[in-house]
Amino acid sequence: MPFIPHTDEDVSKMLAAIGAARLEDLFDEIPPRLCSQGLSLVPPGVGEMEILRLMQARAERDGRYANFIGAGAYEHHIPAAVWEIAGRGEFYSAYTPYQAEASQGTLQVIYEYQSMMAGLMAMEVSNASLYDGASAFGEAILMAVRAHKGARRILVPKTVHPTYRKVASALVKSQGIELIEIDYDPASGTVGPLPEVAGLAALVAALVVAQPNFFGRLEAVDALTDWAHDRGALVIALLNPMAAALFVPPGEWGREGADIAVGEGQPLGVPLSAGGPYFGFMCCKESLVRQMPGRLVGRTVDLEGRAGFTLTLQAREQHIRRSKATSNICTNQGLLVLAATVYMALLGAEGLARVAAQAHANTRRLIDRLTAIPGVRRAFAGPFFHEAVIQLDLPARELLRAMRAQGILGGLDLAEHYPELGAAILVCVTETKTEEDIDQYVAQFERIATKRRDQPPCAYKPT
Repeated sequence: MPFIPHTDEDVSKMLAAIGAARLEDLFDEIPPRLCSQGLSLVPPGVGEMEILRLMQARAERDGRYANFIGAGAYEHHIPAAVWEIAGRGEFYSAYTPYQAEASQGTLQVIYEYQSMMAGLMAMEVSNASLYDGASAFGEAILMAVRAHKGARRILVPKTVHPTYRKVASALVKSQGIELIEIDYDPASGTVGPLPEVAGLAALVAALVVAQPNFFGRLEAVDALTDWAHDRGALVIALLNPMAAALFVPPGEWGREGADIAVGEGQPLGVPLSAGGPYFGFMCCKESLVRQMPGRLVGRTVDLEGRAGFTLTLQAREQHIRRSKATSNICTNQGLLVLAATVYMALLGAEGLARVAAQAHANTRRLIDRLTAIPGVRRAFAGPFFHEAVIQLDLPARELLRAMRAQGILGGLDLAEHYPELGAAILVCVTETKTEEDIDQYVAQFERIATKRRDQPPCAYKPT
């Protein structure tokens, strides 16, 4: 959004109109000892051309890489129209829509977003929205415990994103809620045997089902959903929204569908940008709507039959007693929601499915070629989406460092989060990668792996 500062003449006219001689007179109540004496470390101002060159140089210093890392933040093509619209001043600088009479445009965007997300997830209600996918996951756990009105334990598979599990633990551990970790089957990389505990309905409030899971693997969502419901537990679906365009949506899992669906909305038109900002989405069954945190926008008509939009069901601490609030961190990431709305409107259901299918096809192509290299194999058998885990016969960290030196971010080293997998890398490919990109990745991977494998062991021995 362009910034046009006031000219000296503009400032002089405004000061004259209010009877002040200079800008400093507007702050004369501040004691002199508290006033800044200038910014000595700030360089002199430069023109637009100079600052553009400076920022380009700094961006180039960071480097330009072919990105094959996913793990919760994904590089998708974003049509130019998305941020041309989102960057308009009336959207870009708009604050939260507390006053409906002055916020009809923003409210309508949020309403359209809710409608699209509810349709994508095949759920009855969507909010708008939460900070990010991890905080949305934590809020879903709190919501499930409130709705269950008894149990305070949640079954969380180890295949849920490690960061999401950490955030959720930090959010709920002081509230007497226990997260029970479920291990994964080492052969398939999906949820292993579920606990058969007497009186489970009184012990467990919900089961978390990730689709796809952190390894990119597809879970048996129908069987898991029915297992939980048969035992009186709710189901929290945690998913990539792009996957919902291609696979059965959470509202249709099993006999009754998932109860709550959450995830990270970043794949829907939000660029990778140093960790954010992103936004978390949340959908649920209508029967749980009064337990849902965040804002909901409703559509109605006025006395003359004209459509109007307003905030509704705001169970926030700003509006009711804190003890009765469903959440106190349920801000609306309005700008990101707007971008996602424009993105989904431009692509439509068919476009989203085509993007997801192309990403999956690219990932299969890369994985098939990598596993043809000696010493490389898939960690898990079975179907996956656009991420997969490969295991190596050499240190993953060294290979990834060498790939980076060639301008390729080769994937995520899983040693920190899943040391039991040994030398393992989580690789992601989206629709943004061409056949040439995949050829280059495979060529560099094979060259580096062969070179490292053929190197004689180090003869150095410490004294």
